[in-house]
Amino acid sequence: MTAPNPITIATRESRLALWQAEHVQARLATELGLTATLLGMTTRGDQILDRTLSKVGGKGLFVKELEAALADGRAQLAVHSLKDVPMELPEGFTLAAVLQREDPRDAFVSNDFASLAELPQGAVVGSSSLRRVTQLLSLRPDLRVEPLRGNLDTRLRKLDEGGYHAIVLAAAGLKRLGLAARVRALFEIDQMLPCAGQGALGLEIRADDSALAEAVAKLAHPPTQLACEAERAVSRALGGSCSLPLAAHARWQGSTLCLDAALGHAEAHTSPLLRSSVAAEVIDVESARALGQQAAARLRDLGAGSYLPG
Repeated sequence: MTAPNPITIATRESRLALWQAEHVQARLATELGLTATLLGMTTRGDQILDRTLSKVGGKGLFVKELEAALADGRAQLAVHSLKDVPMELPEGFTLAAVLQREDPRDAFVSNDFASLAELPQGAVVGSSSLRRVTQLLSLRPDLRVEPLRGNLDTRLRKLDEGGYHAIVLAAAGLKRLGLAARVRALFEIDQMLPCAGQGALGLEIRADDSALAEAVAKLAHPPTQLACEAERAVSRALGGSCSLPLAAHARWQGSTLCLDAALGHAEAHTSPLLRSSVAAEVIDVESARALGQQAAARLRDLGAGSYLPG
């Protein structure tokens, strides 16, 4: 059984999403000898910009249209920022590969200030991520964190128009688009813990497309894939969605995977963060997910139940 050739890649139409799809398109050609064309799509997540994701249906709004294209055969492969992929995929779909991760950290972006510490009292920082909101307020309770939606270029434009003293973005997207010069400072992992899968790309296909699954699996980066499995398992165990200010990041020390997780309060954003750190030797998907479940259990022991939405 051979993979379809050519294949069609479903992608969002933002500049970053197109870069990601073109990156996969190039790898398919050079490493697998597969020709691919792009099917650009506008998702509900791209259209609804006046409300936070947690109020309009969550991260799945960025993938549903792409999954519809897979389901009806208009495309065979969808490329996602893994952090946007819901923890539970709809029946009939699977993540065939997770690619090697870019820088997973968050970036401090400002035209006037070199770091979070330099911001004046009461400065306005833009972010619509509840994870970033709770961690920013943990570091600087005096800040005003205001909503900021839109693709990367839109967010940078809103900063440049003077709506914010600073904004926080994923470093990976800025680096991929050649915008690393906009980064004034990078938050170290222990300062601002990333969300599950941040910096990694996920390739989604129909679950019944075994030939494509076998081919695409050759593009996977096993260390990233296992680390992200552990991170996503934390969120899955806590019912994670974008209405949950949850962070999870795993890093390798030899064959040991070290997993840190942090949970903020879903409504009282200045409540203390709950943190857990676990580590174990991880050799496969099952042991990676078990580590994530252990981290979630530690958070529950610390009182996560009272932090979760009712």
